[in-house]
Amino acid sequence: MKQDLLIVDGYNMIGFWPELVRLKNQDRLEEAREQLLKRLSSYGKYEGIEIIVVFDAQLVPGITQSYRQHQLEVIFTEEGVTADSYIEKLAGERNNIVTQVSVATSDLAEQWVIFSQGALRISARELYKLVEKNDQNIEVHRKEIHFSHFRRNSPWNTEQLERLSGKLNELSHKKRK
Repeated sequence: MKQDLLIVDGYNMIGFWPELVRLKNQDRLEEAREQLLKRLSSYGKYEGIEIIVVFDAQLVPGITQSYRQHQLEVIFTEEGVTADSYIEKLAGERNNIVTQVSVATSDLAEQWVIFSQGALRISARELYKLVEKNDQNIEVHRKEIHFSHFRRNSPWNTEQLERLSGKLNELSHKKRK
């Protein structure tokens, strides 16, 4: 089975996801980036996929760096290198017999290049819907876990409770005789 790798055009997502657009329009780009990374991290962990998020250096000149944050690889391209060209190169290098690369972008020109390399594409809108659905699934799962272990704070596990119930029945029968 192939390992899934999702490469995300960070500023493309910020330009399409409603809550991130609002932050961007309020000149709170750093908060928008942070929120994007947190949501993608949650999605990646829950789905078990590796995620690389690429940002253009042109919006944050002089940063050029790569680091891990929230179990994601975050890359700011060098000045003069667009996120699109970096993603296209990375997708070509990483898409192979053991890794299926998907690229999240709504840039049509980039999508055609990605397709030609055998990678898959996810639009910003599709990824937003996937992340939203993931958040809902996590909440449902969280509630199920909470209620499946809800036993009035009993220190006993199921097997122990069954054995205690058996002892109670045994003692009840002896008492009647």
